[in-house]
Amino acid sequence: MEVKKILWPTDFSRIAEKALPHVKSLTERYGAEIHVLYVIEDVAHHDGWYGAFEEKRVQELMEHAGKTATKRLGQICEKYLDGCPLYIKHVAVGDPAQEILKLIDAEKVDIVVMASHGEKGHFRFGSVTEKVLKNSAIPVTIIPVAPAK
Repeated sequence: MEVKKILWPTDFSRIAEKALPHVKSLTERYGAEIHVLYVIEDVAHHDGWYGAFEEKRVQELMEHAGKTATKRLGQICEKYLDGCPLYIKHVAVGDPAQEILKLIDAEKVDIVVMASHGEKGHFRFGSVTEKVLKNSAIPVTIIPVAPAK
């Protein structure tokens, strides 16, 4: 398998960071570019969520979330991916699993690497991880993270 593009979706959690050593290892081995994705939840569809927001306020919240996400992605890339040949930062708005799947297609990603700690049935996957794993046409590497005790 040839690996030219790796996707690492993050929610900025310590759990997501557990996938970084694997991402770096793959990029060093294959010289692959890393696509780092953060998905902002669209707050516009939450009717009555902490009171009604005017459209202008929703836009302000989304703009702030976008700026914050871009800044945090930059910090992560500089701190953890400095030795990588190329990393590309993406910020999307919507359902995380759907946005991950869209980016796989749009960027022609070869492999997804993500950490998981959630529990669904007998498997230890979060709902986003499970959706990506079930619907991805490319390999998805899941880094298991033990729940905190």
